[in-house]
Amino acid sequence: MFQKLEAVEKRYEELNKLISDPDVISRQNEWKNLMKEHSDLVDIVEKYREYKKVKEAMDEAKEMLSDRDLKELAEMQIEECKEKLPVLEEELKILLIPKDKDDDRNIICEIRGGAGGDEAALFAGTLFRMYSMYAERKHWKLEVLNENETELGGFKEISFMITGKGAYSRFKFESGVHRVQRVPDTESSGRIHTSTATVAVLPVVEDVEIEINPADVRMEVFRASGAGGQHVNKTSSAVRLIHEPTGIVAECQTERSQVQNREYAMRLLKSRIYEIEKRKQDEELASERKSQVGAGDRSEKIRTYNYPQGRITDHRIGLSIYQMENFLNGDLDEVIDSLIAYDRAEKLKGNQE
Repeated sequence: MFQKLEAVEKRYEELNKLISDPDVISRQNEWKNLMKEHSDLVDIVEKYREYKKVKEAMDEAKEMLSDRDLKELAEMQIEECKEKLPVLEEELKILLIPKDKDDDRNIICEIRGGAGGDEAALFAGTLFRMYSMYAERKHWKLEVLNENETELGGFKEISFMITGKGAYSRFKFESGVHRVQRVPDTESSGRIHTSTATVAVLPVVEDVEIEINPADVRMEVFRASGAGGQHVNKTSSAVRLIHEPTGIVAECQTERSQVQNREYAMRLLKSRIYEIEKRKQDEELASERKSQVGAGDRSEKIRTYNYPQGRITDHRIGLSIYQMENFLNGDLDEVIDSLIAYDRAEKLKGNQE
């Protein structure tokens, strides 16, 4: 571990020089990447330097033991350092866990009603409201990119972008199948139904990171429509983009301007292509994959919302909470923090094997 920390500190010093170099500053893209790398290393280096200071203080105190007048003071200092060092070592181990490079990104979230017909669409609406309220708590901006609303007020599907630092780090474990058990408003006999909705969370990528050949993209335009197929505008402003090499489709119909809808659809298309590449890389890193909380697989059942019992269970970490109302009103941090802690512990375990 300490060899790795020495290498990190050396790289940090190199970066200090590079980001102050006028030649590098003039190359803005390169400078931004170096600044990000520098920012990622600050916490590790500061903690390592704190560790080294405590270690030095302990060594100095050991040398003072032979002095009768200073022996008591030295012993107190040694005990204090003995308490601090293991704590700092554990903190350093956590800081050395490779950070997901997408953690600070904005996200695009897609929710689709699954099994359960109208009730599944209503549950998709419940999840959208829950995520909207969570974004509001974090003071993040939410923009709807595409929606297909049902007559009862739910969504067959809805895509939206959340802009805010660290959005991906908080949302990335939401990908998968969410299951609800409740008595639907559409059910007169009061029987409990089980329905599902699928959530996919994609990191928003910059243009320079994903290059798409314009010749590979086919654009179709159509009229934006509301619930029940009722047209909400008379012009063909809605845009559908098809990436011919992969068959990936992205569409947007929320804006009145065709240009803006195309811009949003292109952003969604790039995020979907990036996600496929990211998934391939994750699958190649077998040990890394084992340390993930699930793999963000959309077919994996990750959570159950049991209304009669007021219980929410996250199946990946075996966590159940009985705060249904608070959770659905956007109070997600307890579960998200538990998922992050579990993922960190698994990665730490993987690093030590």
